[in-house]
Amino acid sequence: MRINMMSIRQTVDVIIPTYKPDEELVKIIELLENQTVPIHKLIIMNTEEKYFYKLFYGTGFLERYKNIEIHHISALEFDHGKTRRKAAGYSEADIFVCMTQDALPADTHLIEALTDSLGEDDKIAVAYARQLPRKDCREIERYTREFNYPEQSAVKSADDIPTLGIKTFFCSNVCAAYRRDIYDELGGFVKRAIFNEDMIYAGGAVKSGYKVAYVSQAQVYHSHNYTCKQQFRRNFDLGVSQAQHPEIFDGISSENEGIKLIRQTAKHLADTKNLRYIPYLFVSSAYKYLGYKFGINYKKLPYGMIEKCSASSSYWKV
Repeated sequence: MRINMMSIRQTVDVIIPTYKPDEELVKIIELLENQTVPIHKLIIMNTEEKYFYKLFYGTGFLERYKNIEIHHISALEFDHGKTRRKAAGYSEADIFVCMTQDALPADTHLIEALTDSLGEDDKIAVAYARQLPRKDCREIERYTREFNYPEQSAVKSADDIPTLGIKTFFCSNVCAAYRRDIYDELGGFVKRAIFNEDMIYAGGAVKSGYKVAYVSQAQVYHSHNYTCKQQFRRNFDLGVSQAQHPEIFDGISSENEGIKLIRQTAKHLADTKNLRYIPYLFVSSAYKYLGYKFGINYKKLPYGMIEKCSASSSYWKV
């Protein structure tokens, strides 16, 4: 019988992979250490030790907290699936939360909101947070945040696949909480992933009869102003990840969701009198689409071209 997580206090760990961290990581740690639900252990999986201590050396900051555990790996060792899987292995908590080094908690209730959501239904395997745009976020990306992370929370299951399609599996390790018992039952994150390890896990959970929760009350500031070239590369890696996991993504198209986003973004730009951004919307969307199609068909491409198209060149060297 599965435990009712609302009836007992759960231990919570937080996992953050880092690479060349900056001062914002200090802010994130301070906010995490002051959450209404205490963090049992903060596990930092850092790539390249020299960059990490460049930020912290001589500050005494890390010594303030007794619950921080740091593990260093090389750039060639990093893998989106394997690194997080290894980090989860360092945790014995009932719940672990995956975050990124550029996800700034909006308040001290982030962990509470995520863990409360997991406790509402013992079939919820993972709960992910709402991503709010930063102050410097461009208009198109700002609307994309609203499209992917609306004000209304939701719980998604296999019953939603006919209407939501691939959005049923949508989940983001920018900030997401996992039930340890279900994670272990499902076998955890994939051992090797160029990208998209969060959706691969969520898709597997949904197909195994579990649910994915989107928790709009759990909020982090996270957005990027990517160039067209960066968008191409990210979507190339997205396509590769889907091609490598047909057991999750076969028969479920991503393209309809992309078309819907373009249409609604164009309408938003027109309604808000931001017509000057519409040409860039179509250009950047073309880059995204081409990147995705190249990624889906990466096996047909020469190795040198794959490396140039990918945002994760080290993935192809292992």
